[in-house]
Amino acid sequence: MYAIIETGGKQYRVQEGDTLFVEKLEVNQGETIEFVKVLAVSKDGELSLGTPVVNGAKVIATVVENGKGPKIIIFKYKPKKDYRKKQGHRQPYTKIKVEKIQG
Repeated sequence: MYAIIETGGKQYRVQEGDTLFVEKLEVNQGETIEFVKVLAVSKDGELSLGTPVVNGAKVIATVVENGKGPKIIIFKYKPKKDYRKKQGHRQPYTKIKVEKIQG
């Protein structure tokens, strides 16, 4: 059994027991979260597609941790113009573990 959920402007294919990194959610570590934007659910080889979401379907997950990804360096310059700009970025994320798929 698997489901396709949408969160943070991205779509993820999840199964029970999966651990994945999603865009930062405003929840604390150890809390439970429900995803109600379920786009598709496959159960016993039968696929249910939503228009745009499947009615009554939800995915329940537990927050494992909140953190930041690796640092990415952004370096801009213009040759011969003495313009250099160095900037770093660390994308925040939420690590979740899928507990149950209802649908």
